[in-house]
Amino acid sequence: MPRQHVQPTRANPEKNPRRDPTAAGQRDASVNRIASHNYFLLEKFEAGVALTGTEVKSVRAGRANLKDAYGLIKDDELWLLNAHIGPYDHGNIFNHAPLRTRKLLMHAEEIRKLIGKTQQKGLTLIPTRMYFKNGRVKVELALAKGKQLWDKRETERRRTADKEAREAIKSRKTR
Repeated sequence: MPRQHVQPTRANPEKNPRRDPTAAGQRDASVNRIASHNYFLLEKFEAGVALTGTEVKSVRAGRANLKDAYGLIKDDELWLLNAHIGPYDHGNIFNHAPLRTRKLLMHAEEIRKLIGKTQQKGLTLIPTRMYFKNGRVKVELALAKGKQLWDKRETERRRTADKEAREAIKSRKTR
C-alpha cells in the first residue's frame, strides 16, 4: 500500500502590515468636514452601504465626497443621495454612475426610530464620514439641525477663544 503524503497545515498568515490604511479601516475614506459647520449634529448612527464593485474600489482609492450628500427615508428604506463616488480608473463600460442614489443598510427597528426623529421640524440625516469596517464600507449618519448664520458665528467665536486659551496655557508652561 503506497504511503500518502500529508501536507502539514499552517495557520493563516498575518495580513500585510503595509496594507492601505483606508482599506484596513485605520483611516476614514471620506469625511464631511463642512457638516459640523452647517449643522448641529445631535445623534450619530452607523449604516452599511450597498455598492457595486467599482464603487468599492473607488472609495478605497479615496475618490468619495460627502459634501452635498444627505440621507432620505422612503418606503421604510434608507437612501443616500448626492454622494459622489468618482469613477474607477481601471473600470470598463460597466463603471458606475458617480452620483447615483445608494441604498443604506440598517435594521428595520433603527429605521423606524429614525422616521420618528426625522419627522420633527428641521431635522435631517447628514453623512459625516465614510469608512471601512471589517472590509465593508460604512457610513456614519448624523441626525442634524441646520445652523443659522449667527449660530455659525458663535461657533467660530467659541473655537477661536478655546484656541487662544490653549495657546496661552502652552506659552505659560514653556516659561
